[in-house]
Amino acid sequence: MNKLELIAKILIVDDEDSMCELVKEALTPFGFQCTLAQSAEEALSALVTSSYDVVLTDIKMPKVSGLELCQQIQAARPDLPVVLMTAFGTMETAIEAMRRGAYDFVTKPFELDLLRITIERAAKHHQLKQKLEFLEEQNGDSLQTKKLAGDSEAMCGLRKTILQVAKSDASILISGESGTGKELIAQAIHHHSARSDRPFVAVNCGALSESLIESELFGHVKGAFTSANEDRTGLLRQAEGGTLFLDEIGEMPLAMQVKLLRALEENTLRPVGGNKEIHFDVRILAATHRDLELAVEKGEFREDLYYRINVIQLFAPTLRSRGSDILQLATLFLNHFAKKIGKALVGISQPAAEKLLAYSWPGNVRELRNVIERAVTLTRLNQITVEDLPPKIIKHETELVYVGGSDPDELVPLSTIENQYIQHVLKVTKQNRTSAAKILGLDRKTLYRKLKLIDGEPT
Repeated sequence: MNKLELIAKILIVDDEDSMCELVKEALTPFGFQCTLAQSAEEALSALVTSSYDVVLTDIKMPKVSGLELCQQIQAARPDLPVVLMTAFGTMETAIEAMRRGAYDFVTKPFELDLLRITIERAAKHHQLKQKLEFLEEQNGDSLQTKKLAGDSEAMCGLRKTILQVAKSDASILISGESGTGKELIAQAIHHHSARSDRPFVAVNCGALSESLIESELFGHVKGAFTSANEDRTGLLRQAEGGTLFLDEIGEMPLAMQVKLLRALEENTLRPVGGNKEIHFDVRILAATHRDLELAVEKGEFREDLYYRINVIQLFAPTLRSRGSDILQLATLFLNHFAKKIGKALVGISQPAAEKLLAYSWPGNVRELRNVIERAVTLTRLNQITVEDLPPKIIKHETELVYVGGSDPDELVPLSTIENQYIQHVLKVTKQNRTSAAKILGLDRKTLYRKLKLIDGEPT
């Protein structure tokens, strides 16, 4: 068997602590990096903050079984191999495991050499699949993929910019509303960078409590706090040589911002409870739905960290600004979900398409995906019709900023229309002045000046 190209990361799931430790001790000498979880819930939580090459899980566990865990993982991460451990090595169990999407299974009590070979084969399969996907992306205009689909001017410009900035090591801040695909943009940057053969590690800063985020990023040593039963490698070191994506960095506590800035400036970190500085080499990509310049002005985000992560800034375009991309994405989602549940659908009816184009999409691409999944599930015809769409889309009416009359006495000054439109754009962007200024074609200072005039304040 060919040697693994990278250190394989294995997530071991078993409600028996002794079994977790046994498997870890068996796999660690062969270069596997093992993380332990004692329930399906703990495993799913670990998959949110870290990337793995293989999940090795027991079948018989309380609450959520290994089979159910396998099914949930395959629904969210179909590329991630799941190997099941079972004490009931019947053919029925094996068939059910494969039906749930398992890569393979091993029977307890298992031979450790057989376990190692199974895990190594699964990890090699995962790494090879990732490499093939990368090579396929490199062929031609590699960002013309389903993940960053769209022929709108906004998306074509974004793909071009990604290719330009990917080759550098500069920190990039990706701004945009929730659901616009900021993590997909970060993944595209990583895959087209010189670090593409190293890890891409993502963490949602808003999903971690203030007490946990330092340990997650920097790691900790055994005994650092009550539940620190072993040394833990932080995400900065897990991403060594690759890319760390800090999603929703605007939600990071101020105290942690200070520590992160110091680490990024010096390229060193100290694990919680440790006494040694450890060097690391990662590229930082960050994302936020907030207006960080405004947060800096309010003292809610450190100015020095803002400039450290914002060497280059990209804007994820809203779905409502992408025109016919809405139907292109809707068709891609339709084909995906129809194939998944085995329905033969031919497309979207003209009235339904018009409703999709007229809707404002506050949830952006994520909302569109959910709407199409719902429609594919509910439709009884061979296409999506208006009746298959949610009521809020069916009842939605396009908001008009101003409609002029034919009577000269009804017409208003140009400044009134401009003011209404500025307020409309701010409403649509949820008061994000940076995004609003970009849409309006203004710099921030000009926008601020116009807002003061609207509010009747002196400029």
